[in-house]
Amino acid sequence: MNKLLAATALSASIIYAVPASAGDSAEVSEARMRADVEKLVSFGTRHTLSSDTDPKRGIGAARRWAADEFRKASRACGGCLEVTMPEAMVSGTRIPTPVRMVDVVAIQRGTERPNEVVIVQAHIDSRVTDVMDIKSDAPGANDDASGTSLVLEAARVLSRRKFPTTIVYAALSGEEQGLYGGKLLADYARKQGWTVKAVFNNDIVGGTHGSDGLVDDRHVRVFSEGPRADATDKTRADARRFGGENDSPGRNISRYIAALAGGVQDDLAVRQVWRADRMGRGGDQLPFLEQGNPAVRFSVAIEDYDHQHQDLRTENGVKFGDTIDEMDFPYLAKVTRLNIAGLAALASAPMPPEPVADAAVKTWTDVTWKAVAGAAGYSVWRRRTDAPEWEAQPLVAKTSQTSVKLEGLRGDDWILGVRSIAADGSVSPIAAAVPGGGFTPLAQLP
Repeated sequence: MNKLLAATALSASIIYAVPASAGDSAEVSEARMRADVEKLVSFGTRHTLSSDTDPKRGIGAARRWAADEFRKASRACGGCLEVTMPEAMVSGTRIPTPVRMVDVVAIQRGTERPNEVVIVQAHIDSRVTDVMDIKSDAPGANDDASGTSLVLEAARVLSRRKFPTTIVYAALSGEEQGLYGGKLLADYARKQGWTVKAVFNNDIVGGTHGSDGLVDDRHVRVFSEGPRADATDKTRADARRFGGENDSPGRNISRYIAALAGGVQDDLAVRQVWRADRMGRGGDQLPFLEQGNPAVRFSVAIEDYDHQHQDLRTENGVKFGDTIDEMDFPYLAKVTRLNIAGLAALASAPMPPEPVADAAVKTWTDVTWKAVAGAAGYSVWRRRTDAPEWEAQPLVAKTSQTSVKLEGLRGDDWILGVRSIAADGSVSPIAAAVPGGGFTPLAQLP
């Protein structure tokens, strides 16, 4: 049974306090999401290099439909979504002739700090075995109509509410040709001057059966980077000496989502995967990481390689192809509820602080940070340097100050962290007081 987000347990002793209507995550509709996937499959192919003008087939028709769905959601909430379609001409190894790349984006502006942004995204394009085949049917049901339907459903549900910070919903093009849509949106976010609090990339989130027969409908994987993609030489050198390789912003977002999951529903847990993406592969969270924005990838617990990146065919009695009949819609709804709960929690919370810990040659530890907009207080956390998770209870439950002196705590043996707390009790992820632990980009981009 789904539980209200208002009673979501963060840990054994800490509760997320958000408006009771956050339980709207229970309003996710499997029927709507199935209809979305069926519609996306009906475009035949959504290959990035397919027709941009055909009214019924190809990437252009799919993008226009997604934009119309965002506009429907906006009309239902009195015009609360701003629908925009950023574009750029791109070319590359898998795009030999320049093509117009277009993302479909809906922006739900925050009421207090609209430049603080959390993004939920998925790629709308599809492919078959030959990544350059633009003519064959490429239904792309699980990869990634599943993620696109999740983004649309999140917009329908969350647009009923108001949040102090902004939520951005995005259907991206060009993922299969080289993560172009992710790069386009990351560039767009930077040009808008957004402070990106978190990016949830949902890619292949609607299946539970593996090609080897293994089944898992009780877990979703959340991938997060360790060493930061945007780390400077100084940050890398400092992290080697003082720690930080396990405390990127994405890693602490992963911990945050994992702690949230049990309060959303009792039959879907997060399997944290501590690498930026799957082995030898990549998704649209990577361009955000390269620009220093916190980002994670949601993906199924078990991938089915017979029904992913495959021509539609049957060989030796085995069916191949990414078709809708291979999907598990109750599972997709569960992953969607978890995304919605995470988005609501983050959009309600302030940014995490940027803490610094000083324990050199003394028997206590000083932790300091700057005040955070929207924060009514802060809590201070610790874990052993070899422990994967923060302790269940904070060292300091709540303080309105921006520094603490931890008497008797010899900082060499601990990772310290701080989270922001809003007036309504909503809490940010914990930011670690280690090199690269803050949530702002490290390197200056051109």
